[in-house]
Amino acid sequence: MSKQHKQSSVSRRSLLKSGAGVIGAGTLAGWVGAGATIPALTQPLDESAMAAELAGSKADLTPDQALQKLVEGNNRFVAKKQQNPHQTLARLTEVAKGQHPFAAILGCADSRVPTEVIFDQGLGDIFVVRVAGNIATTEEIASHEFGTLVLGAKVLLVLGHARCGAVDAAIKGGEFPGLISSLVHAIKPAVDDSQGKPGDRLENAIKSNVMLQMRRLKVSSVISKLVQENKLKLVGGYYDLDTGKVNLIS
Repeated sequence: MSKQHKQSSVSRRSLLKSGAGVIGAGTLAGWVGAGATIPALTQPLDESAMAAELAGSKADLTPDQALQKLVEGNNRFVAKKQQNPHQTLARLTEVAKGQHPFAAILGCADSRVPTEVIFDQGLGDIFVVRVAGNIATTEEIASHEFGTLVLGAKVLLVLGHARCGAVDAAIKGGEFPGLISSLVHAIKPAVDDSQGKPGDRLENAIKSNVMLQMRRLKVSSVISKLVQENKLKLVGGYYDLDTGKVNLIS
């Protein structure tokens, strides 16, 4: 075994140990990313060193107001009354100098869920991380630590959607080529939690997966501290592919 491989194994084992009390080692084993390390999730950051980055952020916007802004944008999209804000050449020039998004979203990579479009937002408004099944691996969590603490996003939305193929695959199980099985494994605990509930099995599992990924985001000391200090709102949402409506589920 190479030195590099040994170090990677130690990092993964350490992460499993540190997070077992929050989610469970069996679950964590399925979602840690290739670069997983303890500092990415648990080491406190020097917030004073990032003060300059926060200058000019949406400091006047509360987490509740940030969420309401997303809700209103989605309402416009559903009603076909989009304002298409911040999509001009002037806005392009403005955000080229720096970004200060008011919201952050962990969404699915599904091509039918274009984030800025369904929330009627524009350039520089939303810090978006998209991955199949909207799963929170180490890299996604680290990205949202940056989007919330450094860039100043006031709301962090985990967005699932109807008929999610990744969740459906986790329900059906079986053998998958390449690394697709890693996605399925990360979602499987949500499928197990949703079993036996009344209603549509797939929809229940998708919503359960949103809640699971929210819990994983809270493993981050950075994100959990922002939430505790009322500087950030962490919420879940479910997007209806047929109507375009996002319903909050937490």
